[in-house]
Amino acid sequence: MCGIWALFGLDAQPLTCVYKNFEKIVHRGPEAFRIEYDNMVKNGYLGFHRLAIVDSLHGMQPMRLYKYPHIFLLCNGEIYNHKEISQKYGFQYSTACDIEVLIHLYANGGAQNVAKMLDGVFAFCLMDIKNRKILIGRDPYGIRPLFKLYSSDGQLGVCSESKGLIEVTEQISSKWLVEPFQPGYYEEYEILNDGRTKLLMRENYYKLGEKPNFQVYTPWNVLSSVDIYGNIRTLLSAAVKKRLMADRRIGCLLSGGLDSSLIAALLVKHAKEEKLPYKIQSFSIGMNDSPDIIAARQVAHYVGTEHYEIIFSEKDVAEILDKLIYQLETFDITTIRASIGMYLISKYIKHNTDTTVIFSGEGADELAQGYIYFKDSPNAAEAHLESVRLLKDIYLYDGLRADRTTSAFSLELRVPFLDIQFTNYYLSLDAATRQPQGGIEKHLLRSAFDGTNLLPSNILWRHKEAFSDGVTSIKKSLFQMIHEIVDNRISNEDLEKGYLKYPHCTPKTKEALYYRNIFEKHYGGQAETFVPYFWMPRWVKGISDPSARFIAHYAANVKKDDKVTKNEFAVI
Repeated sequence: MCGIWALFGLDAQPLTCVYKNFEKIVHRGPEAFRIEYDNMVKNGYLGFHRLAIVDSLHGMQPMRLYKYPHIFLLCNGEIYNHKEISQKYGFQYSTACDIEVLIHLYANGGAQNVAKMLDGVFAFCLMDIKNRKILIGRDPYGIRPLFKLYSSDGQLGVCSESKGLIEVTEQISSKWLVEPFQPGYYEEYEILNDGRTKLLMRENYYKLGEKPNFQVYTPWNVLSSVDIYGNIRTLLSAAVKKRLMADRRIGCLLSGGLDSSLIAALLVKHAKEEKLPYKIQSFSIGMNDSPDIIAARQVAHYVGTEHYEIIFSEKDVAEILDKLIYQLETFDITTIRASIGMYLISKYIKHNTDTTVIFSGEGADELAQGYIYFKDSPNAAEAHLESVRLLKDIYLYDGLRADRTTSAFSLELRVPFLDIQFTNYYLSLDAATRQPQGGIEKHLLRSAFDGTNLLPSNILWRHKEAFSDGVTSIKKSLFQMIHEIVDNRISNEDLEKGYLKYPHCTPKTKEALYYRNIFEKHYGGQAETFVPYFWMPRWVKGISDPSARFIAHYAANVKKDDKVTKNEFAVI
């Protein structure tokens, strides 16, 4: 994980402005930084904040190779198939860094040959001063963040987070736009004589659900034509294994729910097989003996992690709320709520352990139809389309949450459920089999691991908790805490005028208005671009709040001491 930042074509950009904006993403890479300026590109700057994960000696950026001195590379990512690519094409690497492969692909095949060949997560900006070209690209699910600033005069900015670009716009007199760079795309620009740029090409190199162009980690002919459960296990296991690539200590987030528990169990299994020289650390968060704390404790004991429990209070929530919204760069209600625990747990990991690489279960709900509202889907085809929609937009919501909360404390997140080969296979399965069965969400995923003893049965078949209920006590949920906090910060009069102040995604509660006010303070005018719509459950009538606790099927009132099996699920 790191932070990339670049500016092209800004007139006489003073160094004070460059450094002021560049340093706003220092949290993404606090171990080293570099800014480069090259005379061959007028008013062009390339900046990099580094968190060393692979090859601490040669991994500094902008990366340049002796063989291709005219190519500069900024890349925040991990490329899992870099060795396979070098073997296939005979590339001779100068470093042990996985991202070096991008330079070789570009130099030997051009812009159209880079992003589509990569099995990994990435956001990159490549500058070719010999041919006066710039290439920008992002991975298919947008796991690694990327924002672009572009003006009508051809001024171009690139940054891992928008906070490194927003104030740059004060130096631009022409019409400009700051927006998230769309996942699964690459863009190629020409560098003009004055340092400004001209867009030459924009291509969607990967569409969700398609077979990938790259050489896959698990050969397709290894998979069974009849054993779907076995294939799911094989591909998810491989997705975890390939992500062990790191020179820093690896740990995992563990809520005790299905998704994080599966990843934790597979991570421990592969860590032992690879003989990692340390014990995997796992981290759970909650209040007292909340449902998640209890379940995570059981999983940690079962799989054998070095387990940590982080206990938070209502005071902690009140203290971090404003900082959290600034870090997230969103005002989406459910994203902010779900970020609170992840932000606090990341803070703990940073200050109390030596774990730097974090595995988590993000993406499973979108892929495997884990949200409770999927039980109301009218048919299998509609449920499939909803899964694809959620995955397509995950970079604006859950993906954004997972990245910003961990990167705020210089941690690198890895999400095996969003592995390209795994998601491609899972989405290719019969749509009806991927729906909730008998009132049980993620039934297919659970069934694939049933009987393997990878997890205790009650964990494998544990009902889904609303995050608000999972981390807090029965007496008082996080949902209630937040409402009490913001009630003292927003007046009834302010709420009544909210529709006049914010016509887009109009806040209808004090909570929503509070989030919006803080967002506008830092990212004024960006609401429609950053949050096109509020994340909300579908097919549910009479619901105006995104929390699962308002859906009729929600089963949070099952007693916390009950051992729930697959036969005891009830539609409540």
